[in-house]
Amino acid sequence: MHLNQTIIRFPDIALKTRDAHKLRGYFGNLFKEHSPLLHNHFEDGSLRYAYPLVQYKVINKTPMLVGFNEGADLLVELFLKIKQIDIEGNSYPVLAKNISRKIIELKTENKLFKYSFATLWMGLNEKNFRLFIKSNTEQKKEILNKTLQNNILSFYKGIGYWTDTRIMVTSELKAKETLFKNNVMTAFTGHFVCNAIIPDYAGIGKAVSRGFGTVFLSK
Repeated sequence: MHLNQTIIRFPDIALKTRDAHKLRGYFGNLFKEHSPLLHNHFEDGSLRYAYPLVQYKVINKTPMLVGFNEGADLLVELFLKIKQIDIEGNSYPVLAKNISRKIIELKTENKLFKYSFATLWMGLNEKNFRLFIKSNTEQKKEILNKTLQNNILSFYKGIGYWTDTRIMVTSELKAKETLFKNNVMTAFTGHFVCNAIIPDYAGIGKAVSRGFGTVFLSK
C-alpha cells in the first residue's frame, strides 16, 4: 500500500515538547470549519474514534504538523493560510515554514529495521500496566514487545493497510514519568527493532495526535 504523508515545519519557532497538545488546540480551533481531522471531533462534539490522520509534534524544539492520506491533503490545503501560531497568549509570527510531501510504501519485510522514539511512548493501558508492574524483567520486556506489536498493527489498520505477515518486535526501552492531563503517567523512551515499515514521524500508541509515540528510522 502507498501512503501519502505531508509534514509542515516551522523552523524559526522554538517550543517545548509538551506544547504539542497546545498546537493541536490552536490549529483545531483556527481551522475547525475545515475538517474534523484537525481535532478528531465531529460537529456535534462527538469524538472521532479512529487513528489521527493529522498529528501535532514538537521535535528538537521545532513545531511540526504531520498528515497522512486525507490529513496529508488537508495540510497542503491549509499551508498558505498559516500566518501565526498562538500558544497560551503568546503569538509567534510564522516568518518561515516549509512543507514536504512523499509517498511511502507500507509493507512488512524479511529484514529488520531499527526505530527510535523521538517523543515519549505511552502504550500500556490500565490492565497491562497493572500486569507490567508486577512482572519480572523478562516478562516486562515481553509485555512491551507485544504492546508495540499491537500498536503497529493498530497504526496499519488506522490508515487502511492490512498484512498477513507476522510483525516481530524486540525493544530496548526505559520507563519515565510524564504528566498527561494532570495525571502522572508511565511512558517509555528508547528504541525497537521490527520487520514493518513505519513512516518517520508517525505516532504509535496512545495520544499520538498530541505528539506522543513519535518514531523515526535510526541510522
